[in-house]
Amino acid sequence: KEHGLNFYQGLILASIVQKETYKDEEYPVVASVFYNRLKRKMKLQSDPTVIYGIKNFNGNIKRSHLKDEKNPYNTYVHSGLPPTPICNPSKKAILAVMNPTQTKYLYFVADKKGNHVFAKTYLKHKENVRKFQLRRK
Repeated sequence: KEHGLNFYQGLILASIVQKETYKDEEYPVVASVFYNRLKRKMKLQSDPTVIYGIKNFNGNIKRSHLKDEKNPYNTYVHSGLPPTPICNPSKKAILAVMNPTQTKYLYFVADKKGNHVFAKTYLKHKENVRKFQLRRK
């Protein structure tokens, strides 16, 4: 058991980390966010888990997808880990789950350059979302 997870749960978490970032240096930080959320009994709220559970996903994640309680992979409505891995995680993602960076981060959002911006508070996260995700009119 690593960080309270058994082997299979670790693979599930590593698959989520794998899908959240393709930057090797971010894997351990992303893993730490999910561990911090699990410790606090917060939902993981991972878009890739939701997408995995959508049949014929067209590339456009909608608010209705995030509220769909019938999708067992929807970590916006279901607590804890999804029922199975959502991909075959890389060795680096597995190692990151086994050795996460120690942080107090609870949130992250993609910036416009393919990296992620991490936040400890929801207020800072909302600011980051406004800065990096919301379309300017």
